[in-house]
Parts: sequence; C-alpha cells; structure tokens
Amino acid sequence: MVSGISHNREEETIENKAKWFRSLSLAERMDILCSFTDLALQINPQLMEKKNAQPIKGRVQVLSKT
Repeated sequence: MVSGISHNREEETIENKAKWFRSLSLAERMDILCSFTDLALQINPQLMEKKNAQPIKGRVQVLSKT
C-alpha cells in the first residue's frame, strides 16, 4: 500500500479504510481495538458493568459466543 497523507474527504471511502486496516499488522489492529475500548470506558466507565447488551438496529452489532 502506498503511504501518503491526503486531506480529501472523498478519498475516505469505506473500501479505502478497509484496505488501510488490512494493511496493519495484528499487533497494530489490537492497539487500535484497545484504544477504542479505552476511549469508550473513559466516556462511560459503567460499560464494564453492563450485562446482556442488546443490538441497536442499524448502529451496533452485538456479538455473542454460542
């Protein structure tokens, strides 16, 4: 992947974002996941106490182990 900086919002397609994400190593992907988790917990510390989360239609998909 060619690395470069663009400030054009039209280049920020979901496909380009997916290509960028796939170009990351597993460790880099995990760092991003941890950063998002830390951010969510800073905004709402009670998230850890939530049980039985339910999906919100069209917004967030809740995955559960069966």
